[in-house]
Amino acid sequence: MMELPAKVDVLIVGAGPVGLTLAAALKRRGRSVLLIDQQAEGAHTSRAAVVHAGTLEALDELGATAALLASGVRARQFSARDHKAVLLTIDFDAIPSRYPFALLCPQDRTEAILLDRLQAFGGDVVRPCTLSDLAADDDGVTATLERGGRTHSVEAGWVVGCDGVRSTVRDKAHIAIEGGPYPENFVLADVAVTGAFDPHEVVLYLAADGMLLFAPLPCDRVRIVATVAEAPEHPSLATVQRLLDERTALAVTIAETFWTGRFHIHHRVAATMLQGRVVLCGDAAHEHSPAGGQGMNTGIQDAVALAGPLDEALAGGDLAALQAWAEQRRRNAKRVVAMTDRMTRAATVTSTPARVLRNAAMRLIGHLPPARHAIAARLAEVDRHTREP
Repeated sequence: MMELPAKVDVLIVGAGPVGLTLAAALKRRGRSVLLIDQQAEGAHTSRAAVVHAGTLEALDELGATAALLASGVRARQFSARDHKAVLLTIDFDAIPSRYPFALLCPQDRTEAILLDRLQAFGGDVVRPCTLSDLAADDDGVTATLERGGRTHSVEAGWVVGCDGVRSTVRDKAHIAIEGGPYPENFVLADVAVTGAFDPHEVVLYLAADGMLLFAPLPCDRVRIVATVAEAPEHPSLATVQRLLDERTALAVTIAETFWTGRFHIHHRVAATMLQGRVVLCGDAAHEHSPAGGQGMNTGIQDAVALAGPLDEALAGGDLAALQAWAEQRRRNAKRVVAMTDRMTRAATVTSTPARVLRNAAMRLIGHLPPARHAIAARLAEVDRHTREP
């Protein structure tokens, strides 16, 4: 069992994609990092499955992008449909990036690639290990950790919460998070299907009784996400097939389910991403609908952008760059939450007049190339807002 250090530059809580990215970026800069996670093992399910162009660019500096590209499926087009009628088509071919597509790659594979890069820089994950208390002052942070039935005290220059929507770091630092829940439940399933579909297109179906997202995955699998009023903890093959039949024009049959689940989401942003020596990244700082596949991508880009300012702060420089990071990334998070909120509310309207207006508006946008290009860049997270200093 790895010994816990008594002192480190940075304690990172949460070893999902965001924590792994930040740890690798800091180790690459020569910083001492303790990365902990309360789970005994890393992810074994696909969960967040979209890696956008902006994230692929950001991960270039860690040497992770080539492995991600080899592990994923490239979706070059996104369309919104009402049964057979195409309302809007967004092409990624013209986005200002050397990666003009959305990469569909299961989260467990993404985490494995990021862990490999962290280990290449001399780091690793300590698990299972839990943060039980946190005391911060102007000089640093003292963290109380629980591991193997024992209590450990670790001093760190900074602590970064990458520990998700129920963030212990955010809670211990008494940082408020503002927003509210969506009324719908989401059903998620990774399946194998028989029948014809475009393996390079992600399709959002907008039905009267809810939305359904159909996206290709590697290894001839498909990701399905659908809104429902109530969902069982583990939706059955029959449940997912019924949703497909009712909401889409696809002539496909589910042959096998690999993973099914349900989730309930909020649209929330933390009051601050930097408070004293405590920093929040990813879902700990912002939570929103899965519309557009923005969550993991925004978090990874938080982490890549944080490494430089945090390294500068540790070197004894002033905190201006770190404060600028916190302000800019929170502005970006608010934009992402607002965008995904609009997308979710538009996708889940049920009244006939509202659906007619929505469909007409989407068709209009579909006839305006500048609007389509702007949407593609925003979804890919390569627009000016995500790249502003």
